[in-house]
Amino acid sequence: MKIRSLLSCHEMTFTLLAALWFTAVGNGWFIWRAWQLIDYQRIVSYLFALSVPLVLFCAFTALFSLFALPWIRKPLLTLLLLVSAAANYFSVSYGTVIDTNMVQNVFETNCQEALALITPRYLLWMLLAGLLPAVLLCSLHIICQRPWWMGLALRLATALAALATILLIAAFFFKDYASLVRNNKPIVKLVTPANAISGVGHYVQDRWFSGSQALVRLGEDARTGPRIAAADKKTLVVLVLGETARAENFSLGGYGRNTNPKLARQDVIYFPRATSCGTETAVSVPCMFSGMTRSHYDATLARHREGLLDVMAHAGVSVLWRENDGGCKGACNRVPHTDMTQWQLPAPRCGTEGCLDEVLLYRLNHYLDGLDNNGVVVLHQMGSHGPAYYRRYPAGERPFTPTCDSHQIQLCDHQALVNTYDNSVRYTDSMLSDTLDLLKGYGDRFNIALIYLSDHGESLGEHGMYLHGAPWLFAPSQQTHIPFLMWLSPGWRQAMHVDGHCVSQRAAREAVSQDNLFHTLLGMLDVHTRIYQPQLDILAACRQS
Repeated sequence: MKIRSLLSCHEMTFTLLAALWFTAVGNGWFIWRAWQLIDYQRIVSYLFALSVPLVLFCAFTALFSLFALPWIRKPLLTLLLLVSAAANYFSVSYGTVIDTNMVQNVFETNCQEALALITPRYLLWMLLAGLLPAVLLCSLHIICQRPWWMGLALRLATALAALATILLIAAFFFKDYASLVRNNKPIVKLVTPANAISGVGHYVQDRWFSGSQALVRLGEDARTGPRIAAADKKTLVVLVLGETARAENFSLGGYGRNTNPKLARQDVIYFPRATSCGTETAVSVPCMFSGMTRSHYDATLARHREGLLDVMAHAGVSVLWRENDGGCKGACNRVPHTDMTQWQLPAPRCGTEGCLDEVLLYRLNHYLDGLDNNGVVVLHQMGSHGPAYYRRYPAGERPFTPTCDSHQIQLCDHQALVNTYDNSVRYTDSMLSDTLDLLKGYGDRFNIALIYLSDHGESLGEHGMYLHGAPWLFAPSQQTHIPFLMWLSPGWRQAMHVDGHCVSQRAAREAVSQDNLFHTLLGMLDVHTRIYQPQLDILAACRQS
């Protein structure tokens, strides 16, 4: 009986304690970040800062009073506790912003990527901030008000009092709240569990309740043009789609370390001012293959509309997608594709945490030997995908030391983390150079060109942020500034009438983005279609008539 009395409380007390927990613990990180953004030059600013946790407390009190009804409150609050704990871990540890795109990443990630984030620190966090409070919650005996209508009246009165307090605070500090939110929009997405609930709601609506999902055909009029028909050899374009590579760490773009020693000797054309469509694979990959520009990108439409590779297939071009990063996000659904991780190749190519990118070249020569058509091959890298950067290159190939050989990158020395990331970039350099060496061996059969660009960048602790996935409009340049390069063989340049010197000059001074990929690749394979937009083709201005 004594234990039962210790674990008992009145339902109104329970509501207030729950609101206090979600304010102080569930949103401690939000409150701290909000306080850091306040200008404390006036005394009223301190009062405004004190009002932030009070508004949160009142909001949770009102919501729990109205919706945490006796028959659902324990399961509901248990779920919210666990969701809040997980959301807070990634926000505090990596600076992650929880929104619809991040929820999409959660639903569409693979086991390998998910397991890389399940660290001892994460498990301890979930135990202390999620599981133990949930067990305590479920153990509580809640004493309900009798009769039932009195309990209902008390809940309504409590909710009204909480809302009245919020309105009173708003009357004094509305301008301060408006300024805080307007000038720091991502701060709102730190409020848990509202951020996760909103993200899941929007994802579910966009994914399953957005109207007709019938396949929309695109570029069915596509045909190859006279240049490719008149060429003495077939045309082959290889697109290497990078993962989590940021331009800031490419020596081709001016980085102080020599992270691209092999590419520097390969006569590539580097575009130093390239940006991504999104800050996560789930956005950037479908966006760049959709034919829509970032400003007009519609993810719902992209999911049920044909894309770049479908248009290539309509034109009679042979298409192959080789995968080493968990999926093409719909871009290759209707063309031949193969997941190289399923080949179960032995070490050192593959291991328990995935395959090195050299697996993308495994028996590629066999495919090219049998190709007797114009073709495009996409190689989707694992690249520099975190947090396990140390797994993205062979153990014996780490020119930059010491390294951060851990998934808990936020605990590593910053320079060690940068060293590890730079080693992964150095391995990408090696893989791309090996790809070019392989392709050059087919110069007698094909006019060959190669494009490499990353899907997005990566944060390595700058501004307290790690990994990627920040909302694009507020994302740091490390997540949106991407490496982008081309290699154009002499045979390809001659067949397509492209002036390589002109391309180099324009690359050095003009900004490009993933918006250009769709139309540039169409131009590189001389695909004629009504949807082709020459103004978005990087090479159009250097193509001689």
